[in-house]
Amino acid sequence: MNSEILVSDTHPLMARKYLNYAEFKSDYQQIRYYTLLLVKHCRPKSDERLLLEQQVSEIIKNAIKHGNECDPSRLIKVWYRFTVNEARLIVEDEGSGFQDIEKWNLFNSKRQEYIDKEDYGALMSYASWRTAKSDTYDGGNAMFAAIEYWNQGVVYSTARNTVSLGKVFSLDPI
Repeated sequence: MNSEILVSDTHPLMARKYLNYAEFKSDYQQIRYYTLLLVKHCRPKSDERLLLEQQVSEIIKNAIKHGNECDPSRLIKVWYRFTVNEARLIVEDEGSGFQDIEKWNLFNSKRQEYIDKEDYGALMSYASWRTAKSDTYDGGNAMFAAIEYWNQGVVYSTARNTVSLGKVFSLDPI
């Protein structure tokens, strides 16, 4: 598992072959509906399904909110495959891309360092990722969770407006 966001157009997670495809308008009110459309045939065990739904929802929300700025004339394109053994997701928006990936990786590295040291006083300075464009509800939690959840990686295109993610599900019994 990688603990940082990668940037690559040629990473294996960027491959779209054998993935399903959907397009959605950037309607913030429809995020939950879009998520359910995508994962409706997913069959991981129930606790895993809820986490998957949450992750897919957050990635779609980021594309709609941050990428397409909730402009319903802009589309998000989604390639996906969810099976008993794995989840693959690629989401592309029409925005200018996540330009601060390197800064986010440095921030997350420092955050993880303080977590590992159990230095919770210093960690308070790294509790939320904020930029000049952040609103009061932004804090980077979706990306912190994505790095932990998607055990095959989180990869952005070099244009930074496409994110690909992969997860292999544990085969442990419930």
